[in-house]
Amino acid sequence: MPAEAGQKLLDPLARKTDEHEFYSSMPPGYAPGRTKYVIVTGSVISGVGKGTLSSCLANLLELRHGLRVEPVKFDGYLNYDAGTLNPFRHGEVFVLDDGTECDLDLGSYERFLDRGLAKANYLTAGKIFKLIIDKERAGGFLGRDVQFIPHVTGEIKKFLRALAQKTGADVVQVEVGGTVGDLENSYFLEAMRELAYEEGRRNVCFINVAYILQPRSLGEFKSKAAQLGLRTLMSLGIQPDIIVARSERPIPDKVREKLSIYSNVPVERVVNAHDAESLYEVPEFLHQQGLDVSILDLLGLVSRGHNGKAAEWQELVERMRSAKGMVVIGVVGKYTSVHDSYLSIQKALECSVPRAGKRLELRWIDAEKVRTPQEAADALSGLEGIIVPG
Repeated sequence: MPAEAGQKLLDPLARKTDEHEFYSSMPPGYAPGRTKYVIVTGSVISGVGKGTLSSCLANLLELRHGLRVEPVKFDGYLNYDAGTLNPFRHGEVFVLDDGTECDLDLGSYERFLDRGLAKANYLTAGKIFKLIIDKERAGGFLGRDVQFIPHVTGEIKKFLRALAQKTGADVVQVEVGGTVGDLENSYFLEAMRELAYEEGRRNVCFINVAYILQPRSLGEFKSKAAQLGLRTLMSLGIQPDIIVARSERPIPDKVREKLSIYSNVPVERVVNAHDAESLYEVPEFLHQQGLDVSILDLLGLVSRGHNGKAAEWQELVERMRSAKGMVVIGVVGKYTSVHDSYLSIQKALECSVPRAGKRLELRWIDAEKVRTPQEAADALSGLEGIIVPG
């Protein structure tokens, strides 16, 4: 966006009259371009790895390239936070150091960055709507009719810019929950389109995670669902810069070429992230495919080299690779049928067991199905440790 247009957004008079339709979402003193933005969206189906990808990208940019990364998760739920969500439906409620109850992806971000996050790293639709209603009731919109555009989208952009300004982040990395086409995240996606318009395309990088189907009855990869998802994203005015094709097994080059043609993304920026043996090896796997270097090039960022934690991460990965023998731990709880309900415990064990030179085997025990002493004895047989989560 031209500098004079940006100045109009900051002009107090323009904000208080009907002369302009821009709704200023820039905090005082904010300078467009100082912070870069990486936006991760999903298509086809949810739950295929946007959170993992976002965590791995943050790991690469911060540990390998020395950049300050602030991750953010957008959830389209009308809940104010995740505190009241049923673990059977949503998985673990992760609690940040400041008490914020949030999505389990924030736990993944913390583990891959090895530092704590706060409420400014998590945003729900419920939180945005409460903010807007409170502001409207207090006269904060100066009598304007409050609309999704520009007011809802404006508050979303302001949330991100406030985080960037407060932390001095080099990169604010945003994961938009759900998939393209969901009604509940449509205004989040619109806000990201506007963000790219206002910040300038050299300052915003869009990454779309598309799942590549492989029906057992056919025995071959099918990319049509991913193509349609990409077309839907582009119909919203968002041109992806990078595509991450998720699959169980490596996909052939012709699938990457199809995605490239349908999305205007160069084939070298269509990355196949197939299932890996260990989650903790994924950052290096993505680096080998040049994903982090592509982001640096697109955003005009310069690597500052490894920071002090990169060696520790590599040591953890090597310990996992060389571990021998098995430690069998039982997790006794109410929500064991959904393993994500106790994800933090699972990941803590995965990171600690290799330090003893062992591999981890978890046994999930549904406490509600253990009724007698004999059933308890059978359930606990052969375990070397027991965890009873809160």
